Amino acid sequence: MQGAFATTVRRFRLRAGLTQEALSERSGVSVSTIRGMETGKRRNPQLASVRQLASALGLRPAELDELLTAAAGAAERTTIPVPRQLPSPPAPFVGRHDELDRLDAALRSASGAAAPVVITAVAGAGGVGKSWLALHWAHRNADRFPDGQLFVDLRGFSPDGDPMDPAVAVRGFLDALGVDPGRIPVAPHAQAALFRSLVADKRMLLVLDNAADTAQVTSLLPGGHTCTVAVTSRNRLSGLITGHGARHLPVGTLTDTEADELLVARLGTARIEAEPSAVAELVGLCGGFPLALSIVAGRAHTHPHLSLADLADELRDGTLDVLDDADPAASLPAVLSLSHRALTAEEAEVFALLAIAPGPDIGLPAAISLTGLGRSRTRAVLRRLEQASLVDQDAAGRYRMHDLIRRYAATAHHLADTTRETALRRVLDFYTHTAYAADRLLDSHRDPIELTPPLPACRPQPLPDIPAAMEWFDTEHRNLLAAQRTAVAHAFHHTSWQLAWTLYDFHHRRGHRHDQLGVWQIAVDSAGRLRDSGAQILTYRLLGRAHVVLGHHQEAIAAMNRALALSEQQNDRALQAQAHYTLASIWPDGRRALEHARRSLDLYRGLDQPIGEANALNAVGWYAARLGEHDTAREHCRSALALYQQHQDVNGQAQTLDSLGYIDHHSGRHHDAVRHYLQAMGLYRDLDNTYETADTLDRLGHTHAALGHRDRALDVWRQARNLYRRQGRDQEAEQVDRQLDALSRGGHPDGAR
Repeated sequence: MQGAFATTVRRFRLRAGLTQEALSERSGVSVSTIRGMETGKRRNPQLASVRQLASALGLRPAELDELLTAAAGAAERTTIPVPRQLPSPPAPFVGRHDELDRLDAALRSASGAAAPVVITAVAGAGGVGKSWLALHWAHRNADRFPDGQLFVDLRGFSPDGDPMDPAVAVRGFLDALGVDPGRIPVAPHAQAALFRSLVADKRMLLVLDNAADTAQVTSLLPGGHTCTVAVTSRNRLSGLITGHGARHLPVGTLTDTEADELLVARLGTARIEAEPSAVAELVGLCGGFPLALSIVAGRAHTHPHLSLADLADELRDGTLDVLDDADPAASLPAVLSLSHRALTAEEAEVFALLAIAPGPDIGLPAAISLTGLGRSRTRAVLRRLEQASLVDQDAAGRYRMHDLIRRYAATAHHLADTTRETALRRVLDFYTHTAYAADRLLDSHRDPIELTPPLPACRPQPLPDIPAAMEWFDTEHRNLLAAQRTAVAHAFHHTSWQLAWTLYDFHHRRGHRHDQLGVWQIAVDSAGRLRDSGAQILTYRLLGRAHVVLGHHQEAIAAMNRALALSEQQNDRALQAQAHYTLASIWPDGRRALEHARRSLDLYRGLDQPIGEANALNAVGWYAARLGEHDTAREHCRSALALYQQHQDVNGQAQTLDSLGYIDHHSGRHHDAVRHYLQAMGLYRDLDNTYETADTLDRLGHTHAALGHRDRALDVWRQARNLYRRQGRDQEAEQVDRQLDALSRGGHPDGAR
């Protein structure tokens, strides 16, 4: 069926008096593409093709807007988000006209529908500007990739670690493409296959920065014929060139003219023209390397009264031999020493502290606690370090050091042991206390833990509500994982297990099951090094839960039995109650599960822990119902509901209403079951708990089917199936499909729940 876009293209073509063949010859757009546009078969027209047609048809601006609007309306809604991962474009960017033209030519050669993937291997020495070139070109052509841009730094030449495992890069791409963590397969080859499937037939750009070799890149190449890949590396990557038809684009140093332009852009025309001889010497000493030039310019910018001749003298005296070295990467420490010597003592200390901060980047609030300087001073020092090209600030306002600069910073300025340890404690306190407050927003009914007060000058970040808490966790997740590893490395074992505790609910909501297991494995080891039986019991119990989620039942039972044994040694009824409650969820044997639930209830009674008692009551009710003991089940669940309502625990109320619906359904009270299920779903939706909503919808479908409400059953089962699929719960989705098929054929679904 023709839409507005098809009609508009045809109208403008006929007005111009052109056939499809004539328009194709004039515009460069294939006849088949034009025919697909006019028939409505090409529902996702490419912007570049639309603009080519508009130019060939001589459209006025208003007519071009009309055509573009119609094209946008014709585009199909994508099922994945459009990633925009390109870092901020480099500024200033000068020269590289030939290289940019060659990149454009490579892209044009792939403009046809059957063109191969274009892989441009941008090769050159460290500090020569490969990444600047790739990013400048990528931003300049971003509109030619309507399905998005992916970016990854493969750390092929990182001084403080191994090159990135390609599987890690693939996982990052899957996250960017909106794949639910619970749906990502475990095997790296399966993850790579999923990535290729997601980008198949997409017009996307992949920028793979700092590749070590061809092997690191190969598994990141998309299938199909529509994506463009740009790779930067210090190596030639001959395997990509011979095996995959990559275009090799060598990148050399800037010309003297381009280097002059870079200094003018950074320092202004007046200052450059005032000292032409010094400028010429600086350009020569820097060897045309953009990074070296930027560092010198940053020094001159932050010290406007320092002459360029003085800067040239310092550079000549201190680093000339290194800058003339055949390996430009070897010159970087010497070039950085010039910038470092220009720092005040305060700036030099912050520079060194940033190098030891956990994680790949740092936000201003965490930096304030790291430095202990307060907001205004920290921001001012970071700004000066950024001007000196020692740190970068991204579009989100977060600060990051290049790997080489970070290594240099860690050794260039001596930090006293007390200074280093106190700063680390402050930043770890920042992450721990902020994460703890965020977790309390997510679940205020969770039994709290006791943190030691943060060190003076540590300023935890205030968070107003649940959305802010989840956003903070998303942003700081990698830093929080790194903070736990840093805590272990420095024997801060209390911090280690407490950080794991703060991440529990976030990991559950986001489906970070493997990260959940990893932090609790570390936490158990840390707690074992402390004389704190409560921490040991808690960490074993939550390690058991992490194993349960991944289906590791034997490991879960072992961890939970350890938690139970420790709690019994301490004669701590509350900890024993928690252990039995968790053990109930592990045992597939319904009778064994009920025994643990009853034991948990017996222990909770008299402890003045109403939420724990309500949890145990609901558990007894649920497992009793599973065994067909409906009267006992109903009695316990009604008692649980009353306690939850009294203490305003909405999630507990929803769970118990779902249990009551299950009991009603299996005892023949189907109308009561519908009422309870609908009440439960209303509360789950208020909580944005789609995981539990799917299960309740599934059970509600069985009740509707039992009542003969065929259409209602079909409707709720379709809703449940869609939720299951979005959550990656394939087995549940397949079961619902079988139920839908049976009901559609007039039969009765199996496995009534």
